[in-house]
Amino acid sequence: MAPSKAPDSSRRSDRSRRAIHDAALALVGEVGYPRTTVEGIAARAGVGKQTIYRWWPSKAAVLMEAFLDLAARTAERDTGHSGEAGSVIPDTGDPVADLKRVLRATVDELNDPALEATTRALTAEGIVDARLGAEFVEKLLAPQLAAYVTRLRAAQEAGQLRPDADPRIALELLVGPLFHRWLLRTLPLTHDYADAIVDYALAGLTPRP
Repeated sequence: MAPSKAPDSSRRSDRSRRAIHDAALALVGEVGYPRTTVEGIAARAGVGKQTIYRWWPSKAAVLMEAFLDLAARTAERDTGHSGEAGSVIPDTGDPVADLKRVLRATVDELNDPALEATTRALTAEGIVDARLGAEFVEKLLAPQLAAYVTRLRAAQEAGQLRPDADPRIALELLVGPLFHRWLLRTLPLTHDYADAIVDYALAGLTPRP
């Protein structure tokens, strides 16, 4: 008789972690962040509450990790390779086309039902929880914003944008209006709106004669 194999604890942990991630994301989408509890996440995932507290200090920490994992998987699905979503903006030599492409992709992400509820929950909670807000910026927003800085600096070096423009301020002219409309739901978030933002912003950033 062949000896029985010992259970693979790491594989079991991975399955449990993924189940907890999925449960947290599903509950936030169904009942909202305020009504999502660690107890509810544990019940949905089929694990004990103590398992969650062994790995995370709070439901916000669970949701943050679950969202980052989902964003990474979504980026891998869409691009065909692993990596942080939005960490690179392609440089085709045409900054207008490149920035319109990435802003359109951002519109699609913000409108994606699988991501929207969690993104809103983390954004709102990060306003009142400074530690969570800092983690949200560091782990999710900072890599994306750095990609804008890199692309805008390349356009400056090519003489396509004003050399005196601050790329960090310039990128806020691009992403700020997008997130304002999405967060406050003032008007629909569309590709046409993303294109208009790029046109308006770059009109003030192109070299003056």
